[in-house]
Amino acid sequence: MEKNPTILFVVAAALVDQNGRILVQKRPAGKPMAGLWEFPGGKVEIGETPEAALVRELKEELGIDVDEADLEPVTFASDALGARHLILLLYIGKKWSGDVRSAELQDVQWLEIEAIRNLPMPPADGPLVQKLANRLRTSA
Repeated sequence: MEKNPTILFVVAAALVDQNGRILVQKRPAGKPMAGLWEFPGGKVEIGETPEAALVRELKEELGIDVDEADLEPVTFASDALGARHLILLLYIGKKWSGDVRSAELQDVQWLEIEAIRNLPMPPADGPLVQKLANRLRTSA
């Protein structure tokens, strides 16, 4: 009998600036999938809601404050990740306070959605880009 995989819940934000550009960051050396570009975010801890986890992660990673009410769910990805199974929840954020700065000195870029399509991304992030593009097009 096969053991059920552990589910790993991860949240990410497509932060959209006033010019319609989206923030992406490069995974740092020494971490799995180092050098790939991703949306900022991280793991949902036990007892946290996805929105609370994303608020915490954005504060830790980028030094910005986001209100849970300003996070709009967009889509999700489901992907096998070794012995675990990843569920990645993507939100759009258009309002925050503070200046974006990388706490881990990661490379960050503000890019148009079309430029993001050409970046090397983790397997779960890549498919989210088209869904994000569709959502941004319909909400513009």
